[in-house]
Amino acid sequence: MALTFNHQTNDISNATGTVTFNGVAVGGDNTPVWYGSRGVFGGGSSTTDTIDYVTIASTGNATDFGNLTVARSYLTATSNGTRGIFGGGTPSGGGSSNEIDYITIASTGNATDFGNLSVSRVYLAAVSNSIYGVFGGGFTGAYQNVLDYVTIATAGNASDFGDLTVGRESLAGASGGTYGLFAGGRASGGSAQDVIDYITVATPGNATDFGNLLATQFQLTGTGIESRCLFAGGNNSNVIQYVAPSTPGNATDFGDLTASRSYLAATNNASRAIFGGGSSQNTIDYVTIDTTGNATDFGDLTVGRSGLGSTSGT
Repeated sequence: MALTFNHQTNDISNATGTVTFNGVAVGGDNTPVWYGSRGVFGGGSSTTDTIDYVTIASTGNATDFGNLTVARSYLTATSNGTRGIFGGGTPSGGGSSNEIDYITIASTGNATDFGNLSVSRVYLAAVSNSIYGVFGGGFTGAYQNVLDYVTIATAGNASDFGDLTVGRESLAGASGGTYGLFAGGRASGGSAQDVIDYITVATPGNATDFGNLLATQFQLTGTGIESRCLFAGGNNSNVIQYVAPSTPGNATDFGDLTASRSYLAATNNASRAIFGGGSSQNTIDYVTIDTTGNATDFGDLTVGRSGLGSTSGT
């Protein structure tokens, strides 16, 4: 791969595939990415510290990657295409955690401490624009509307970003790069939500209403690219639905998972989205993001589990 770097414009030219510059993965067109060829799944019930991985372009069973710094379930994950971070969750013994830890996705091994969330919580979601990772919602004795963020390439504690439109837990996050979407969840009183709201990931501030899911849903998952964000499963559902992240509006039916399940996790390689675990299953299935249709079996996780976090990178 031939690379040309212009020090005046910070331009990387003649690149194909994904390269890393100043700790950030970028594509051959210099576009920052928050996904990659390797998908990783971390944590899950019953408070496991397992991290396993797959090559998203190739079907097959997951392989052991390493361990989280703290075993926990109902956490979330996101990445800058190079570094994956896992935040929050329920540790052994119950309660909620403010732990953030990280891995280098291309190198197997155990996670390292990154810092702390601004609020300890469980059942949260996360999005990224490849620079910032934003954590949204969750539960810690109350339904949270908090959004907080970190610079993924630089370890440290999270800072306040703003608020969701509705405080809720068991929601899904999906990123279109410029925009991060938070969908569904369960709000005060345990009421399931169909709300989708969005943020501009590079600009701290409160979330704005985007549209609605096909139905009220919680315990679902999400993943996305610039053109399309997918939301799947939840509350023992097999539904996959999608939106265009740059165009506020309601979700459209995409197809179905291979099985109904809750508290699953999703990630992608820009072409293929994979959905792992949920309802204590070890199932991984996949779809092609740009074409609607039902999911196909991919393989199995090393450990069947719910409440895991997933992200991808190179």
